Amino acid sequence: MQQQEIHNFLLSYFQANECPILENHSEYLTVQLTIELDKELMNRPFYWHYLEKTGGNPNPMRLTFITNKEAAPEKLQGEIIHFGSPRLHQIFASTKNLSRYIRLYENHQQHCKQTPLLPWLCMNVKISYQCDRKRDIFKSIGLQLINGQMVENFHDRLQQITLTPKIPDYSFTLSPLVKPKSGMSRIENYLKSVIEEEDHLWAEDARKRWDKDLQLLDRFYEEVEEENESYETEKKALQEQYEPKIIISFINGGLFYLTEKAI
Repeated sequence: MQQQEIHNFLLSYFQANECPILENHSEYLTVQLTIELDKELMNRPFYWHYLEKTGGNPNPMRLTFITNKEAAPEKLQGEIIHFGSPRLHQIFASTKNLSRYIRLYENHQQHCKQTPLLPWLCMNVKISYQCDRKRDIFKSIGLQLINGQMVENFHDRLQQITLTPKIPDYSFTLSPLVKPKSGMSRIENYLKSVIEEEDHLWAEDARKRWDKDLQLLDRFYEEVEEENESYETEKKALQEQYEPKIIISFINGGLFYLTEKAI
């Protein structure tokens, strides 16, 4: 990850979390943290606990990140940040934590006209096919929470839509007929049905390799008459190595309120 990429990532991260950008130069970035991001990044639990108890005025910190030390002003005070720095990895972890759920609205251009926005539930998931080999595929499924329409590659479609965290003027949201929790179950059942219809030759091949190694193990221990703890341990290890498994993991998701013709 190049320094300019790190700079752009930091800029996007703080803008997405609504932190005012005080200075943005090619070699450094100064931001004013929000209360939420100060709690997320600055490790000041006692400070915030004291304020909440006393009702004091919050004072979130202001940070400067130096992304190009050679070009930055000599007397500039700030954190030098690079790919291996703890702060950057903390922000990576924060990004993953804060981006698991989101609510956004289509920033449509139908000004001065009352526009209904339909609720869509999006789930981005990873499907892992595991045996002694592993293959991961990623799916993004969208479910409209009024008529139940389901759409694949939903994230790609969202990339073509201008979204905003605040509902636009002259807009109103429609109440979902399908509750989000029920919608998640529908998407999970859909993914399971898709997986069941797939060709699982990979699992059959894994079981054949498993059986072959198990026969070798049996021959190795065939002259041992007593129960052997080592044999059971190695047998279990073969099972853990070869047994076919399919694991569906939730990555992130959210609610998106879109115009009728958006999808």
